Formats: sequence, structure tokens, C-alpha cells
Amino acid sequence: MSYAYTWTDAEQTTLRREDEDGNIAFVPTDPANRDYAEFLASGETAADYVAPPAPPEPTPEEKLAASGLTVDELKALLGL
Repeated sequence: MSYAYTWTDAEQTTLRREDEDGNIAFVPTDPANRDYAEFLASGETAADYVAPPAPPEPTPEEKLAASGLTVDELKALLGL
């Protein structure tokens, strides 16, 4: 069976292993782990880790909603 490997983090502590059927396993980079030992022995390489994009900045309305305050409550708090 062939696998595709990808690093799951910049520190390269875990591999994501996917087979032809789409089954995914996460393999820690522990030499005592038989799946990691198999990866090392295979001569395969893993695709580089790609950090996910940063989440978008919340809108003022979303920030207000997250604070648990209504517009009227905020105005009262600020004395407006």
C-alpha cells in the first residue's frame, strides 16, 4: 500500500498519512512507533507543513456581540 505524508506542524512532531482510499492516520515522530519507523525506512518524504490562513478580523458588530453587550448597554456604560 502506498501512502502520502504531510507534516501537520512546523516542528515536525506529527505526520498525516493518507492511503489511496482516503483513510487518514496521524503518526507521531517517535522512533518506537512502528508507523514512523516504516516511514523512515521507506525513504518517502513528507510534504511541508502549510500554516492555515489567519482568521478574518471580527467586525465591530461581532466584537460587540462577543462581549455580551447590546448597543444600548454599551451606550449606558459609556454614558452616551
